[in-house]
Formats: sequence, structure tokens, C-alpha cells
Amino acid sequence: MKYGTVYLVGAGPGDPGLITLKGLDCIKKADVIVYDRLSSPRLLSYAKPGAELIYAGKSPVKHALKQGEINEVLISMARAGKTVTRLKGGDPFVFGRGGEEAEFLLAHGVSFEVVPGVTSGIAVPAYAGIPVTHRNFNSTVAFITGNEDPSKEETSINWEKISTGCETLVFYMGMANLSRIVEQLTTNGRSPDTPAAIIRWGTRPEQQTVTGTLANIAERAREAKMGHPAIIVIGEVVSLRDKLKWFEQKPLFGRRILVTRARSQASVFAEKIESLGAEPWEFPTIEIADPEDTALLDQAITEIDSYDWLILTSVNGVQYFMSRIRRLRTDIRRLNRVKIVAIGPKTREEIEKYGIFCEFMPEEFVAEAIIEIMKGKDIKGRKVLLPRADIARKVLPETLRSMGAEVDEVTAYRTVAGAGNTGELIKLLEDKRIHAVTFTSSSTVKNFMKKLGIENAGLLEGVAVACIGPITAATARDLGLDVDIEAKEYTIDGLVEAILKYYGK
Repeated sequence: MKYGTVYLVGAGPGDPGLITLKGLDCIKKADVIVYDRLSSPRLLSYAKPGAELIYAGKSPVKHALKQGEINEVLISMARAGKTVTRLKGGDPFVFGRGGEEAEFLLAHGVSFEVVPGVTSGIAVPAYAGIPVTHRNFNSTVAFITGNEDPSKEETSINWEKISTGCETLVFYMGMANLSRIVEQLTTNGRSPDTPAAIIRWGTRPEQQTVTGTLANIAERAREAKMGHPAIIVIGEVVSLRDKLKWFEQKPLFGRRILVTRARSQASVFAEKIESLGAEPWEFPTIEIADPEDTALLDQAITEIDSYDWLILTSVNGVQYFMSRIRRLRTDIRRLNRVKIVAIGPKTREEIEKYGIFCEFMPEEFVAEAIIEIMKGKDIKGRKVLLPRADIARKVLPETLRSMGAEVDEVTAYRTVAGAGNTGELIKLLEDKRIHAVTFTSSSTVKNFMKKLGIENAGLLEGVAVACIGPITAATARDLGLDVDIEAKEYTIDGLVEAILKYYGK
């Protein structure tokens, strides 16, 4: 059997947006992903179905797998003919032991490729507002391990030369040896007044930065209870932090927000909150699927010119309805006599993409608002087509029928349970790493609570609950949740605005 290839991929320091395009491609095509503690778990969502995920995380106090065991995993999987992606925090060849793994693979006849990543020594200071080079301050920068191989008999760091021979010093993994690092630098000629910074969990919501000088940075780090993982920066460039700390100035910095929409729809919402400094964490509680039986929908489309009104209640409804029209090769011009009503501006925008326009859009984006509009119309004996989700509320068709309309309610799409990782969610909640959970429909609330389980509901204590509108909020309350945030405009933009207001931004 032909051996598989091992890709040594740098995942960057934590922000999943810092993965390279080539690195992302390696994740998507891998049969096996062997990932580190410092690589973002969000990157694993790009793995193909059925890919084997192997955790090989290391912390200063515990290793899930020792380096020798990791090497053996890479070899055994490659020999089984599998494509293996070794996902490493930062860059694999910058204090990432990627060179050792490459040597081991080569010695055992396994082909490998190296995909460089954004190294923590550059990215983490950048997210803290510290450029590691600046023409007004330095022409040299050195990257130094703060945690040398414990089996070495003596240090290979030439403290006498490095202390004053390089203007900016960046130490990786040096928290346990911080006092010794400071002592070595000052003993060998570096001024105690040299600016210093420590950045923990850089590029993530937990990012924490402490600044000072060599004279007091160790004490300040103790006071702030700084720990691993951290980057230490020594040099005049640290003085630029107060002016350049862009990441921590974002209005939602420090927040991790759970997005429960279907994965196919989550990206727009996730991008909006991420641009404001929060980390979106996707936990899809629903997915959108084709109807199990399209007979009624197909019949309605075939007879479309017999209808007086077409009511579309969501972007999904528009997309699936139009998709079916195309599938049946029905001429869209047959809609010319049908009056179209849309719930919400996004639904209207989606309709207008097809070159057709709405007769009405209510000011409130709920079914009850359409009912108010239709009360002013002569709909007795009129035919109304309502293509929508299989689990949609019945208030609209029932009320329209009571007003004398002939309503054909047909399933345009199904809402099914999503594939969110419940174990991962529970761990995040237990660790108090989720700050808010968002719901964009009643079905997202119901499925979320079903997945979480009533026995784990207490984990939501201290987590803000945000709902897109009153119907969703009512469902949340019915299920025992306290709703902290309710959008006044029942759209994604309205929900983002409400979240900003809640956090005082």
C-alpha cells in the first residue's frame, strides 16, 4: 500500500482567521487531524465528515500524548495510506518541534510537507498593539525560547550577547522562568528600565496583557496571576502599546458568543460579531433540508397563476421556493399577477434578486403583522399560497382562513436537528468560556435545550441569552430561560445592535 502524506501545518496563535489558505485546505482534505492545545478548536469544524480527530495537546503540567507517541501516531496513520494533517499552534518550525517531527518522518520513509503558520511571537504582540519592529526603535529582533530542553546540560542561549546585542527580544513559553530571564538580562547589561510586556492567550477573547519594565514585570505578572501560554516582549517597542492596542478596543472584545443558527446561515452573523471583537462559536442546533415530499409544493407551482397572494416568510422560504421553480422549469413570468408579501427586509431583498418585487412588507417582522395588513384587503374567496418551513407556527394560515381566504400551506423546506458538538459545548460552559448564547428562531431555542439537556441547564447561569424577536424570546422563556437581550428590529443587524447595547457599547 502506498503511504499517505503528513502535512505539518501551522494553525497560528489562536484566532482561527489567521490560518493560511493552504493550511485550511490541508484540514479539509485530511483523513486524520492530530491537533495541539494551542490550535483553535474552531478550525476542526472544517474537517471533512468522518475525519479522525486526535488530540495531542501539551501543557506545562500535562501532555495528552508525549512527543514520541505523537511521532508514532503520524507514522502509523501515514503507513495506513491516510492523509494526515498535524495541526500545530503558531508555526511548526518556530519552537513547534516541527523540525523533529519532519526528521522522524523522513527517517521512516514517510513523505511530508510543511505549511508555515503565523508565529505567536509576531501575531500575539501585534494583537496587543506591540510591533516587534519599528524603524524609530529597533533594527533587530530575536526570538528566544523561554523553556529550553530540560535534558540539556547547559543553556545554549548566550545571555551576554543577546541581552544587549538585539533591541527587541521575544520569549516563547517563558512564564515559569520569568524571574530568571529578567535576572540574566539585567546581569548582562540590559537596563532595568527597559519596557517589558507579557501577553497571555494572545489573539483570543481571553487575551490579557501586563506591561512594565524589567525591574517590575515579574512582580506585576504575579499580581495579575499571569500564566501559560504567554509571550514575553522586551524592548522599547512595548511603549507603543498604549497608542496601538487596537484589538482590545473593539466593542465586543473579550466575549465569546454562541451562534446556534444553521451552519449554512451562520457565517454572516458570525462575521458581524467577529468584526466587533467577539469570538463567534458555532453550535448549529438546526439545519435546513429539502422537503421529504414535494408533491404539494410542485402542484402549487404548477398552478401558480391561479393564486392571488404569495406570502414568503423567510430567506429560506424564498430560496427553496425559487429553487423548485427552476427544477420544474416553470417560467417565473407566471408570477406577474400574484401579489407578493415578505416578512422582513432580508426576505424582500432575496425576492428582489429574482427581478420580482413585493406588494407589501410589514413594519414588524412577524406573522401577526401580515395579518394586520391583510385585514385591510378584500381576501374573502382569494387564494393565498404560503410556502414555508414544516414546523412554522399556524397562526397565519388559520387566521387568514377565518377571514375567508383559501390558503394553501405547503412545505418548502424542513428544519432538522443540527450537528453541534454537545460535549464541547458543555466543556465551554463549565469553563465559563461562553458569555452569550444567541437564538434566531424558536426552533434554535428548542433544539438547543434538547441538546443541552435539562440536567445541564444550570450551566447557563451567568450566560446572557439573546433573542432575535418576541416570538423567539417567548419560546425561550417557556423553556425556563431568562432572556437578557431582545432585538427591537427582528433581524441579524438588530440582534447585533441589541448585543452591543447590552454590553454598554
